[in-house]
Amino acid sequence: MGIKGQPLKVNYAYRQIADEIEGQIMDGTLQPGEQLPGETELADLFSVTRSTVREGLRQLESEGLVVRPTPRRLEVATPSIDRLSTRAGRAMTLMKVTFRELWQVALITEPMAAALAAELATPEDIEQLDEIHDRLTRAQDSEADTIAIDTEFHSHIAEIGKNRVLVLAREPVALLLFQGFHRITHKVPQSFGRQIEAHSQVVAAIRDGDAERAREWARRHIEDFWRGIQIAGLEDEPPIARIKRKK
Repeated sequence: MGIKGQPLKVNYAYRQIADEIEGQIMDGTLQPGEQLPGETELADLFSVTRSTVREGLRQLESEGLVVRPTPRRLEVATPSIDRLSTRAGRAMTLMKVTFRELWQVALITEPMAAALAAELATPEDIEQLDEIHDRLTRAQDSEADTIAIDTEFHSHIAEIGKNRVLVLAREPVALLLFQGFHRITHKVPQSFGRQIEAHSQVVAAIRDGDAERAREWARRHIEDFWRGIQIAGLEDEPPIARIKRKK
């Protein structure tokens, strides 16, 4: 079969500048905290106009790869976990990933996070975890608050474990999965009480430094969430319901 041709998409110059600087940040040529040249110097380096450079830098700023400590100073930055997870979560939302796909990953990451937290939690960590759990217990009348605090609870457990790879890997999955909680509660009203019980057991295991018990209760919690998904008949649906537009 002969070669097939198709129109080529030429990248905008500002995007090429952003890609080039991003590449140098990712390969370590540019380090976090390192100051970038000014717009005029960058324009000369890339043989483009200052306005093109400015647009490329805006792109990098929006992605958290560079920051401006002052209006005239631009530095390389390490993107925050929130920015990275938002980008990954957006991609998964566009792909319409399902409850099943998210749950399969959470069944691995959440028990792992709980076990690490049990091994490494300080008294201050546990005190904060107790405070979050207490707020969750008092928020049962508010579905929106419950979802937000539940997400905070799981994220804090992951942060206690101090494994940045795990934190990055689980955050967008958990954020998207737990957003779907509101689609389950109406069909499984007992889910609130079961959630509180599971969280209580996880907190107790972390407080006791019992990694295996923490892992086991986190696993039970995520499996119980799956049973709720099944009862609601949402296994192969995306957590964020499709909105039917009016014609």
